[in-house]
Amino acid sequence: MAVRRQHRETSWSIDDVPYHALSPDPVSVDRRLFYLVASASFIEITSRLYTRNLVDYFRGDSEVVEWLEREWESEELRHGTALKRYVRTAWPDFDWEAAYRIFLDQYTPLCTVEQLAGTRALEMAARCVVETGTAAFYRMVSELSEEPVLSGLAARISADEVRHYKHFYRYFLRYRALERPGRAAVLRTLWNRLAAVDSEDALCAFKAGFLACNPDCVFQRSDYDSWRDDALQLVKRHLPHEMAVKMLLKPLGLQPWVGRAVAPVVVSATRRFLVR
Repeated sequence: MAVRRQHRETSWSIDDVPYHALSPDPVSVDRRLFYLVASASFIEITSRLYTRNLVDYFRGDSEVVEWLEREWESEELRHGTALKRYVRTAWPDFDWEAAYRIFLDQYTPLCTVEQLAGTRALEMAARCVVETGTAAFYRMVSELSEEPVLSGLAARISADEVRHYKHFYRYFLRYRALERPGRAAVLRTLWNRLAAVDSEDALCAFKAGFLACNPDCVFQRSDYDSWRDDALQLVKRHLPHEMAVKMLLKPLGLQPWVGRAVAPVVVSATRRFLVR
């Protein structure tokens, strides 16, 4: 009964999002929010591409593969589709399809199996970092948005990402018992994936949106850097750092007192790297 009740609480569809009630004024003039939401829609809706990479990597593990294909991929695609519809409703003049074609052309060559971690246990640890970043990001968007529809949608997605984290963490524990990676290797993987959060996918997504909005302009890296610096101010003020720290530290299996001691260092890392 508890499992069924939890499923009902966490499942939702795009039809549950009241797009008809969207009040565009609070979001239409917010350049930072536009690029954050549009970029997120591009990345989320491309889930099928990186699901295929994970399925190839974990082929032979029927439990992991089945969950990736039947649940994780479909829920990530739902996030992308829901965000796409929001962008098209809130900013109707934005050519989402044209921007997404630009993003996909540039991002596809970068999304390969070779980018995954060296072992299955370490890749599950790395996935925990990614889910931490997305859960914290959407919680941030939900709390800072003055537009109720976006706030509610981001809260739904954040809850999904926390649930995904729990799956990846459980698989990490299983592979850790089999492969026995050292804590230093796990820490190195967590740190490397943290650093990679602010990487080519974010740049590709912003560039695609920028070029669609400014078709007569030549994109410069300084355009991205300027927006990123602006967006980082939102992250520093609004990202739920304590939530992110607890999730990030969990794969290390630290004693509670050790976790409390190192938490300030991890908070500093999240403030520096967790911008998506």
